[in-house]
Amino acid sequence: MTGSDATVQKVSAPDTVKILIAGGFGVGKTTMVGSVSEIVPLRTEEPLTTASLGIDDLNGIEEKKSTTVALDFGRITVSQDLVLYLFGTPGQQRFWFMWNDLAVGALGAVVLVDVRRPETSFAAIDFFERRKIPFVIGVNGFYGEHPYDPEEIRESLALPEGAQVLLCDARDRGSCRDVLIALIDQLIATTARGAGHPAPTG
Repeated sequence: MTGSDATVQKVSAPDTVKILIAGGFGVGKTTMVGSVSEIVPLRTEEPLTTASLGIDDLNGIEEKKSTTVALDFGRITVSQDLVLYLFGTPGQQRFWFMWNDLAVGALGAVVLVDVRRPETSFAAIDFFERRKIPFVIGVNGFYGEHPYDPEEIRESLALPEGAQVLLCDARDRGSCRDVLIALIDQLIATTARGAGHPAPTG
């Protein structure tokens, strides 16, 4: 093959997408980022101390010993064309001021829900609805248990029609990856509708 016959293949960099992993205090955000990340995740956890008594609600999660004070960060390559950067938000109310900064550039979000304490995820749902950031609900089955089906959870959270509710286990990489792929599929479908193209099927 001569130089004139040779073709140069351009290797393009994969698209990168920023995704937030949000929800209330102790719902499993740090666990999810750690489970699915292909790199050693960045964590900003600090031990819970007596200073948090009366501030952080440990009802139902009495075994929790540490908390995220800034963010969690991880990365997962979904395909050769797509890499997700995952940013886990802090859950306690006193750190919510960070959410606005973390949301800059985010294309979508996973809101984790603990069905033992569903009220802890209302603020995250409201945050993304107000900013029109697409999201899916990941119902984290603590101890591998899912006592309620997705439709029951949808009704209890008063979710808008079309919001995806997915049962998952934040400890399991495959389960977390499925939730992220469902979110990406939703983002692609939304983009296609906005561009006037039919949403992909199958």
